[in-house]
Amino acid sequence: VKDGMLIIQPLKKGKSYTSGRINTLGKHEFLYGRFEARLKVPEGKGFLPAFWMMPADESFYGQWPKCGEIDIMERLNQDAFVYQTVHSYYTHTLKEKDNPPNGTIVSINPHEFNVFGVDFFPDSLVFHVNGVKTFTYPRIETDKKGQFPFDVPQYLLIDMQLGGTWVGEVDPTGLPVEMAIDWIRHYQLVD
Repeated sequence: VKDGMLIIQPLKKGKSYTSGRINTLGKHEFLYGRFEARLKVPEGKGFLPAFWMMPADESFYGQWPKCGEIDIMERLNQDAFVYQTVHSYYTHTLKEKDNPPNGTIVSINPHEFNVFGVDFFPDSLVFHVNGVKTFTYPRIETDKKGQFPFDVPQYLLIDMQLGGTWVGEVDPTGLPVEMAIDWIRHYQLVD
């Protein structure tokens, strides 16, 4: 904790790297509502900060991708935009990424704090950045499996991955960096 904020600071340790992950698995699960986090996400080659949700009980629908994943925010390298994406058996295994679209790319203020969020309903996921709706992933009628496995309790994760096939190799000259978490909020739906 620094200046009233939670900080994730990845570091180089010898030939490898260390980072951190905060999650609510086994502590608190969420079913529906609005989820937001005010974050300042670092940039650098091979850096992948993320704010996302996974099901608390992956056995309900089956292991990933069947259980689903809600990526509220992922940023790669020095991009001035973030990815907001939904993964499931339908989108990943069956490759149904356009009916309905399973993600979008959204411009951000790359050197400032941004508010990333999703409104989680029984029939849809509505994503937003800085209070502006970016896209909606609805439950649809389809004869294909696994389109909307998002009707079970989820847990939240915020982390900073270093390296990997999607983000590429880490440039250690970009370290140290900090991912600053000003706040994380959950708003419960009211009937």
